[in-house]
Amino acid sequence: MNNSALIHKTIQFVKEKLHDAEGGHDWFHIERVYKNALLISGNADCDLTVVQLGALLHDIADSKFHNGDETIGPKTAHLFLESENVSEDIIQHVVNIIENISYKGGNFEKKFSSLELDIVQDADRLDAMGAIGIARAFNYGGFKNRALYDPEIEPVTNMSKEEYKKNNAPTINHFYEKLLLLKDKMNTETGKQIAAERHRFMESFLAQFYAEWEGIK
Repeated sequence: MNNSALIHKTIQFVKEKLHDAEGGHDWFHIERVYKNALLISGNADCDLTVVQLGALLHDIADSKFHNGDETIGPKTAHLFLESENVSEDIIQHVVNIIENISYKGGNFEKKFSSLELDIVQDADRLDAMGAIGIARAFNYGGFKNRALYDPEIEPVTNMSKEEYKKNNAPTINHFYEKLLLLKDKMNTETGKQIAAERHRFMESFLAQFYAEWEGIK
């Protein structure tokens, strides 16, 4: 199967699997990450097929929506790619991306490294920043019935992976626990440039939010 046919089939597979997904982790999230990945890859000396498949399949079964099970996503991707007769080395590379892409509290040590993972990880993190990142944060907060903000609950910025997974703090805290930390965790030069602009937008949003909360504006 040629590359374009494989990518087309993968897109159709992902759209079907995520048809009823939560709004911040649905097909449109995948599509944005895919576009980000293509933008970041640019003229990079990378395996574009791995980047494309990694971006499309990175959230095929997010553990947040599967009782914390981190094995479902890699297994689902592996079975799909195997059914499409993709070579085992590409399959394993994509699985490694899925297993190592998540933030997990920021203290997660990647057990695999590649330029392709760096690209897809940056692409995914960019979608957690800026206007889209803000929208996704509050959408997920609503999905989990979390408070918008509680001045009495301080953010926790150095959580373990397990603490991060169980965290149920107000949505505003998520900015300090993850979103504002992403700028300094980007891997690629293109990713860093885009992240800097989106970071500034989030800082501006927070300043406006607090002003409105206090009745200043």
